[in-house]
Parts: sequence; C-alpha cells; structure tokens
Amino acid sequence: MNQLTRRQRQILDFLRDTPDKFPYPPTLDELCAALGMASRGSLHKHISALIEAGLVEPFAGQKQGGIRLTALAQRDEADREQGLPFVGRIAAGRPIEAVETVRYMVVPEVLKSDKPCYVLQVKGDSMIEAGIFDGDWVVIEQRSYAHNGEIVVALIEKTEATLKYIEQEPDKVLLIPANASLAAMAYRPEQVEIQGVLVGQMRSYRSSLTK
Repeated sequence: MNQLTRRQRQILDFLRDTPDKFPYPPTLDELCAALGMASRGSLHKHISALIEAGLVEPFAGQKQGGIRLTALAQRDEADREQGLPFVGRIAAGRPIEAVETVRYMVVPEVLKSDKPCYVLQVKGDSMIEAGIFDGDWVVIEQRSYAHNGEIVVALIEKTEATLKYIEQEPDKVLLIPANASLAAMAYRPEQVEIQGVLVGQMRSYRSSLTK
C-alpha cells in the first residue's frame, strides 16, 4: 500500500472516529462540509485514491450514496490499536532507505519492550550469523542511543537506514555485519543517527516457502 497523503489520512481518520455522527455513511457533500473542504472535485480525487487502496467503498443503501470504511480498513484499525507500526524494509546488507507505509502489525507482548516500538522487515543476508534472515520482521525499540554490541537501526547521513551491530568510539562508529564474508562499515559519529535497538524478531515460514 502506498503512503497516504495528509488529506487522505484525515478523511480516513474522520470516517473511523465519527461512526455515530451520521445515520448513514456520509456523502461527499457532508464530508466536504465536515472537513472544511471547498472543492468537491478535490475530495472526489482523494476518495478515489482511498477506494483504489481498498480502504473505503461507496455505500448504495441511501438515496444520495455515501462513503464507508472497507473491512480491510476496519481490520487495520483494530491492528493499529493492538499492534505496532510497520514502517518498511531495511537492509541487512547494503544500506537502503526505510520507507514509511501505512500498516500495523500485532506483535506478541514478549517480543516488545515497555518503550515505544516499531516493526521493520529485513532485506538481505548480512545478519544471518545472528539468526536474522531475509524476510524476517524485527521489533525495534525506538531510542537514540545504544550500548556497544547491540543490534541497531542506524540512519546514515540522514538518508539511508541499515540493521547492524554497533561499536562506538570517540572518533568513529563501526556498523558491523553478522556475516563473515562482509566487512564492517566505519563512519564519523556525526554521520550516524541511532533510531532504535533490536528487541524482538518474527519469521513466517509460509512466506519463505513461497519465495
């Protein structure tokens, strides 16, 4: 699913947060008025994108028609209340950008910490000797510091994120793979921003068998 725009998220949140405001799913005119939008055409464009994403659907049970959440959007909302944000894929090899997406995953309590956490999916094989394989999901405790030897999400030059062991010295930061065929990457401290520390891991054998 592509990342929603601010306005699309606003429409979706409105439909989720105000189910009792209208006797039937709201029409485009009612949504325009409720959201303070002057252009019905602009709203229609956002609604069309949400329909294409499978998050809303037309409702024909009233004379003027209306817009309501799909079962997928309602299920995503339940996951959001119980789960952790899934924010994309991260390299366990060469650094790549971790792209934020709109999705939540239910994660067992034993795999989380008591701090804010999020989920990333691993891409690559540079952490295989730590038991982290391509396609695994990792649970990351969101914090900006780490102890040497921990596995971290490191943002490099504010553009690319990678999953590696970390070793910090006064004049350099080493990001170390768990794969004997790969070398550590060295950076100046100001080049590396810690975005979290690994606290849990999940794997789907079904997806690995179907690759």
